[in-house]
Amino acid sequence: MKTKTGRYSGYIRPFSFILDLIIINVVSVYLMDLDTHSLIYPLLISCVWFLIAANLGFYEVYRYTKVISILNCAFKQGVVFLLFCLAIAFFYSDKFDSKEIVLFTCVSLAIILIFKLFIYYFLKKYRVLFGGNFRTVVLLGNAKNIAPLQHFFTENPDYGYKLEKVFDLGHDKKSHLLESFDFVLQNEIDEIYCSMSDLTHQQISDITYFADNNLKTLKFIPDEKQILSRNFVFEYYDYIPVISLRNIVLDVTANKVVKRVFDILFSAVIILAVLSWLTPILALIIKRESKGPLFFVQKRNGLNYKEFNCYKFRSMELNDQAHLNQVSKNDKRITKTGRFIRKTSIDELPQFFNVFLGDMSVVGPRPHMVSHTEMYALKVDKFMVRHFIKPGITGLAQTKGFRGEVETDDDIINRVKFDIFYLENWSILLDIKIIFNTIYNTIKGDEKAY
Repeated sequence: MKTKTGRYSGYIRPFSFILDLIIINVVSVYLMDLDTHSLIYPLLISCVWFLIAANLGFYEVYRYTKVISILNCAFKQGVVFLLFCLAIAFFYSDKFDSKEIVLFTCVSLAIILIFKLFIYYFLKKYRVLFGGNFRTVVLLGNAKNIAPLQHFFTENPDYGYKLEKVFDLGHDKKSHLLESFDFVLQNEIDEIYCSMSDLTHQQISDITYFADNNLKTLKFIPDEKQILSRNFVFEYYDYIPVISLRNIVLDVTANKVVKRVFDILFSAVIILAVLSWLTPILALIIKRESKGPLFFVQKRNGLNYKEFNCYKFRSMELNDQAHLNQVSKNDKRITKTGRFIRKTSIDELPQFFNVFLGDMSVVGPRPHMVSHTEMYALKVDKFMVRHFIKPGITGLAQTKGFRGEVETDDDIINRVKFDIFYLENWSILLDIKIIFNTIYNTIKGDEKAY
């Protein structure tokens, strides 16, 4: 069910929309040479802004919406709005000035984004300081399964959820469900969260019936396996509904082009600005310390499981185990220079050649050795989903602490979980965020970088 609007939340979006239209029209008057006796152009761009916003969901911002999602939507809104403004001005006015229109669009979007983020963060502070704009919730399920969400509600008051009661369904589910229904009605609870794995189909139907007939928002908490494959998409073949297992954003041609252009430009800058002078210096140092080639070349699995040669600066003595065993902490195979370049991730820089050639992307799931890929494919559920997109030099899993050696099953399971989230929720702004987080972690020092 879609989150219902409560209290004064319903006024936020209309207020934001009216404010944005005022900003657009005021900025257009000050920055564009318009005919003061004509309202056609301001009226047209106002209509265009509304239509684009409605299509992109620009005003669909919820308390759980991430800032990166807001920025990503604002970027799309700004680009499409600019194109329409240029087109309208070209046909509408004889005094067509593209620079003037670009400036108008950028300034308008910047001001709108400032106010949008101000409202977003103001509401977060308002919830914490004054307890306003909150929703009351209850949790239903086994203590273990609902513990993460219970912790989230308790530790994040800025999201505006007030946990009123937890109903443990570990035993005597029927009586606890009836008790929860009475509690929800008596205390005018806004939202009900249920653990799916703790309920039968009939109980899910009963809860859904209760929520629908009492105007309560109902949400389900999937179990670990359902989280890994949660992104179902409804498609219609004529009038026949068909469920697609997952929505891979990078299957869209436009997104592929954007990501590839970004990869080429970013890798070209690194190759020309860094590797052009760093490579000969490291060649002298590495070859002087130990015999062997400058680059370590290893087969990895990439897009659609296709093998490619992955390049790294050599950080170890030549050995027969390099293609079989992962590097471990205090590994004796690592040279003194190798220890430094691994700690600073400099050894990964030659992979920008892989990016430029098209085998890899700057951001994506980290590729594993062929032998390890085959092992994890048999051992870890959903592991092969990572190969629906190109592997990356860095990735979301790496910025969340799951890089380097796989010490426990949780390491690889969480890595897969973050990789699947990335391929289903990709945006160019998410790539940029991951790159900045990677740089920050490198400067700060990552304990798993060895």
